[in-house]
Amino acid sequence: MTPRRGTAVAIALLGAALAAAGCGLGKGKQLGSVELTVTRDYGSVQMLRRAVGDVTESDTVMRVLEREAKISTRYGGRFVQSVEGLEAEESFSRSLDWFYYVNGVEAGVGAADYRLQGGDSIWWDYRDWGAAVGVPAVVGSWPEPFLHGYDGHRHHVVVECDGGGIACEIAGERLHQAGTAVDQGAAGDALRVLVGPWGRVRDDPAAAQIEKGPRASGVFADFEQAAGRRGYSLVGLGEDGRRRRAFGREAGLVAATRRGEGPPVWVVTGTTVAAAQAAARLLDSADLRNHYAVAVEAGKEEPLPLR
Repeated sequence: MTPRRGTAVAIALLGAALAAAGCGLGKGKQLGSVELTVTRDYGSVQMLRRAVGDVTESDTVMRVLEREAKISTRYGGRFVQSVEGLEAEESFSRSLDWFYYVNGVEAGVGAADYRLQGGDSIWWDYRDWGAAVGVPAVVGSWPEPFLHGYDGHRHHVVVECDGGGIACEIAGERLHQAGTAVDQGAAGDALRVLVGPWGRVRDDPAAAQIEKGPRASGVFADFEQAAGRRGYSLVGLGEDGRRRRAFGREAGLVAATRRGEGPPVWVVTGTTVAAAQAAARLLDSADLRNHYAVAVEAGKEEPLPLR
């Protein structure tokens, strides 16, 4: 990570900091294995992916990265400068840095302070952060965070059906197949999966952030009132947050976001009920792996942001 550029940036980039403290701690008890993924450009290029065994309770995100990849640091070892030779850089036109997620959730502490649990999925991504300094949650570590939770704690999982019909059943079944128990009643800290057409889902405060752009939601997509007809159209955005493509009448979206310090919220939606069903069918590792969000149209998936 680069040093902070002002107070607002400092808060948003805290999750990507690497501290050097803690190296003298004992190993502690065995926790099992974790998964480590390293990519660049919003997950479009995978650089490394492997299961890391013999993880102990003293291990952190920093230790696992140092053990499995060649890295360099700066500012007293507190920030990542490079991974496998790919260096953070800042210029007038672009700012490129390393960001990390655990179980698909942007961490709120430095990597040296993040204690791991067995089964956790760590994802480092090198990207341009000009359009979205913080991306609070991503879908590319499916079935996380539903399987092992986030911030070291497991959470209830609920599917909130808002006019989604069969799409809700599909979402529930995909979660069940992934080994996740879906609860009927929502707890205050539950991980919610919102399922339904955008005209209904958008009333949820967390989902509504998508219409405010990537800086608010971390999602590189937008829904616009459809011209000449009722309903909405899905628009795919590029890495710069600008409009790249207007999808057709039947387009779906799988995305994750977070409102403040509340639990991450997944949004499985589309321009119509049928489009929401197509989105629900993307809930598997083959379709979501290493993606921040995914759109679908005519059976073809499109990772977001668009390149």
